[in-house]
Amino acid sequence: MMASMAAFTLNDTAIKATGGAIPLFQVIFLRGVMTVVLIVLFQRLLGRIHFQIANRDWGIIALRTLAEIAATYFFLSALFNMPLANLTAILQALPLTVTLTAALVFREAVGWRRMLAILIGFAGVLLIVQPGSDGFTIWSIYGVCAVACVTVRDLCSRRLSPEVPAMTVTLVTAVAIMVAAGLASLATPWGAVDLGQGSKIAVAAVFIFAGYFCSVQAMRVGEVSFVSPFRYTGLIWALVLGLMVFGDWPDTMTLLGAVIVVGTGLFTLYRESRAKRRV
Repeated sequence: MMASMAAFTLNDTAIKATGGAIPLFQVIFLRGVMTVVLIVLFQRLLGRIHFQIANRDWGIIALRTLAEIAATYFFLSALFNMPLANLTAILQALPLTVTLTAALVFREAVGWRRMLAILIGFAGVLLIVQPGSDGFTIWSIYGVCAVACVTVRDLCSRRLSPEVPAMTVTLVTAVAIMVAAGLASLATPWGAVDLGQGSKIAVAAVFIFAGYFCSVQAMRVGEVSFVSPFRYTGLIWALVLGLMVFGDWPDTMTLLGAVIVVGTGLFTLYRESRAKRRV
């Protein structure tokens, strides 16, 4: 799981390093083509892929895919316009939003301790976003929108039948993002891709593929309640790479907010694992 988080953050770093020289949808499309090719070539390593899936599950996959497309747009738009660590810190609120939304939509039981942790965690998000301050921009809102879309994606994943292969979902999602970005890219002229920019996109594709592979392997073998907290190591990678590659370092309020969000997220995962063991 730690390798997965490192790979995903390196993918983000490579995409951000293109510096907006190439239109966003063109970048997503080119990366998508390479990623789909890698998934198809290495499908035996990743796990079985088949498409004999019930209509109910196809409906959930369709909703999940739409959420993933929207999340990709919001996240990468924000990534080009704000520090990597700040955006990654906002995304650490995901366990909190998934738990809260599951309680509201699916009536899953959430005790007062977890609810209190969620509220404190959202206060930490406000410290990161800092509404009303000079550092607040529309791109912070884009980061929050990305969290909302990923929340929908993860809740859809929970509702899929156990027999639906994870890599089938991954492949369908990757193809859908590639096609959607390709169509959207036709609205604007394509930019020239030199060797340097092409290399960065290729590196991003390799790392996002590696992230998929390691994540699937971790979830296939490891107990979810044990491996999930290691997702937070992605924030460490974002801090280090943001400083080394882009010279960015979050301010004190952002770091404090990140600590609060991570702490409450870990507590929420811990309480959720205890509740599942009792059941």
